[in-house]
Amino acid sequence: MKRITVYLLALALAGWPLSAAEDKKEADRLQNCGTVLQEILDIPDDIPQDLLDKAECVIVYPSVLKAAFVIGGSYGRGAMTCRSGEHYTGPWGAPTMMALEGGSIGFQIGGQATDFVLLVMNGRGAHSILSSKVKLGADASVAAGPKGRTASASTDATLRAEVLSYSRSRGLFAGISLEGSTVRPDNDANERVYGKKLEAESIVLKGAVAVPPPAQKLVSYLNKKSPKNLSEAGSNQ
Repeated sequence: MKRITVYLLALALAGWPLSAAEDKKEADRLQNCGTVLQEILDIPDDIPQDLLDKAECVIVYPSVLKAAFVIGGSYGRGAMTCRSGEHYTGPWGAPTMMALEGGSIGFQIGGQATDFVLLVMNGRGAHSILSSKVKLGADASVAAGPKGRTASASTDATLRAEVLSYSRSRGLFAGISLEGSTVRPDNDANERVYGKKLEAESIVLKGAVAVPPPAQKLVSYLNKKSPKNLSEAGSNQ
């Protein structure tokens, strides 16, 4: 009996450092999401302010490596935050952890890490992404996000897209389509962040939890940069 007790204790102790390391990894990822988004939004003529003001949600994937897509089953990971409330008219809320998988990222050079920022432009796109794995271009329309102070010169097709995607690599920022890639909630990571099993929809749409400290930079910056939803849906509320 003593041997069994000692063995179980050893297993438990062995698991603690791993769990702590995983928790720290998720915390670092949330902090990196905030840093990446602020760096990108602080640069003039990158993501148009009027598009950000019309977005229901923002997804950030920091430091996605090309190699991650070459090896089957590997992926980039980040976080998604949305405006709170039934019609996305409230403050930006607690994020769900997200995964990015597959697709072509041939634009990358060597093993250089690339940051991705995705604007989710309507409630339908947000609900689809939060509820299951979504293939961009098939389950949700996606387009390369236009750059500049306004999106007035963009085509109607671009502005009708449910997701607008941007990338930053080697200091270069561009709108780029991630068509063929999939995005999905990472609920295992959510459990590590929030300390309990939570579905992405409960976190984002139902406000089941408060914003965790590592995500404060991401959420507070969005609330400062784009406090009001100026989309047609938001303006009608």
